[in-house]
Amino acid sequence: MNIHEYQAKGLLAEYGVAIARGTAIVDQADAASAVAELGGPVWVVKAQIHAGGRGKAGGVKVCKSADEAIATAHDMFGKTLVTHQTGPAGKEVRRVYIEHGCDIANELYVGAVIDRGTGRVSFMASSEGGVEIEQVAANSPEKIITVSIDPASGCQAFHSRKLAFGLGLKGKSLKAALNFFPALYNAMQGSDASMLEINPLVVTADGDLLALDAKMNFDDNALFRHPDIEALRDESEEDPAERQAAKHELNYIKLDGSIGCMVNGAGLAMATMDIIKLKGSAPANFLDVGGGATRERVTEAFKLILSDSNVKGVLVNIFGGIMRCDVIAEGIVAAAREIDIHVPLVVRLEGTNVNEGKAILAESGFAIISADDLDDAAEKIVTAVNEAT
Repeated sequence: MNIHEYQAKGLLAEYGVAIARGTAIVDQADAASAVAELGGPVWVVKAQIHAGGRGKAGGVKVCKSADEAIATAHDMFGKTLVTHQTGPAGKEVRRVYIEHGCDIANELYVGAVIDRGTGRVSFMASSEGGVEIEQVAANSPEKIITVSIDPASGCQAFHSRKLAFGLGLKGKSLKAALNFFPALYNAMQGSDASMLEINPLVVTADGDLLALDAKMNFDDNALFRHPDIEALRDESEEDPAERQAAKHELNYIKLDGSIGCMVNGAGLAMATMDIIKLKGSAPANFLDVGGGATRERVTEAFKLILSDSNVKGVLVNIFGGIMRCDVIAEGIVAAAREIDIHVPLVVRLEGTNVNEGKAILAESGFAIISADDLDDAAEKIVTAVNEAT
């Protein structure tokens, strides 16, 4: 789950991370009171969307008068921002964050992620603040400092010093770092965040450290422990299909390809998408129905795939262990009866009740192409889609 910048800053502040004062508004009529409450002489008006690159798209404006700040906030509401992360459709601005300006002496970068290799939180820091970390990694990898934190010890002073020295911090800024980095780590751990990014982390003219921007992602599987964080969800920023999938306990991610996939098990789903690419096409989605899917859930999954106008064919790849092949087959047939299947459909079933599943499909009366194995299934769906187009 993602949250907005102002929400991330509010959460970080609870753990002692230094931020600039700011106020979020959801109605342009509140802009004047927010600007007056913050006071000047400089205000920063920021569009709140779940995407990076807002500044380049005109979503971050520095204003040097109250009238300018109010007018800028008014202009941002309803504006569609197109960035490298939104795609060409962009995202509409429904919330605006007005922040007190600060005197910036230097811009740095710090981020924290879960390192799957070590099972630890790893910090990444760079003197190249305000720049996408991917660009720094590609062009100047030597400018990225990494520090892995053992959960048994937590973030200690020597971790903070290594990060601070790598960033060239001295004097008051170095002292501030000894509190800043442990606070970030505690926020990461305490909220079950999967990613935290401060870009830029600024050094002010007075030597203080401030999180000038903040992005946080959270592990959905841990949200039951954090109802306060789950309450921050902004469904208007989420893909409607992914929201619908979540209601039916389906793991679904929309992609850019043309072949819809329905698979049981994340590993098998990844292998299915890989082999579709190998055969010269591209998957339209990642969809894992899980090991205990019901007929109703399978039906919803199938309808969800076909609701994507980019889908030109569907590949169902099921290896029945806990998941029974006849249940999958019943779900496919039920979905086919409810909606018009206007694209080629290839089904590969293997495992528990496979013969019963194949019989259900064969007797359904629908044009379903049966496959013997994954390679055969991928070959058949790619060929069928190419012939249909």
